[in-house]
Amino acid sequence: MNTNSNSYTIIYASVMVIIVAFLLAFVSSSLKETQNKNVEMDTKKQILAALNIRGVENPDAEYSKYVKDMLMNEDGTLTENTDAFVTGYEKEVKENNRLHVFVADIDGAKKYVFPVYGTGLWGAIWGYVALNDDKNTVYGTYFSHASETPGLGAEIAGESFQNEFKDKKTIENGEVALGVVKFGKIEKPDYQVDGISGGTITSVAVDAMIKGCLGNYKKFLTNNEGEE
Repeated sequence: MNTNSNSYTIIYASVMVIIVAFLLAFVSSSLKETQNKNVEMDTKKQILAALNIRGVENPDAEYSKYVKDMLMNEDGTLTENTDAFVTGYEKEVKENNRLHVFVADIDGAKKYVFPVYGTGLWGAIWGYVALNDDKNTVYGTYFSHASETPGLGAEIAGESFQNEFKDKKTIENGEVALGVVKFGKIEKPDYQVDGISGGTITSVAVDAMIKGCLGNYKKFLTNNEGEE
């Protein structure tokens, strides 16, 4: 075959594309289990961070030590999740109608952790809100983002912002009142925290995320019964 012909070039390029595609698919398949495990470990680390347990070297062991994965029933009670650990909680709600609540025992006191998720200025934002056993007082929070502006909206991932939520109240007159307001505009200090200065859109998104996601759990938050 004439190596300078167009036919040779096309055939050679096609073969190389097929080989490269096969190799990429093989590598992706080989790494998938490891990648999924890394996502699981990162998710557990975030849940622990909401419980003020940060910087752990073995999040799997720490998670198993403190946390139990539960699902909210229609009547607001909880039952243990006996299926595999999942990481996509927005998908769980939309596709499977399953609301996860992570129940933890910290120094003999019960805590409840709720996943929250939404859309910020440039992409996805998410996090976890941990409440004390009264189901109303914030014990800790964790927030993160995909692509918010550094120094502005990205500050939601900082501990200084997250620590503002500690000891805030969640429910007022049966509705979720915990949230974020424009910087310097707090009217209900028991329920509200200052938004990020210069990061108004992200702050509004965090407020909507908290109210929207925690709102899904109102039956549990206002139910005096516990786990089954």
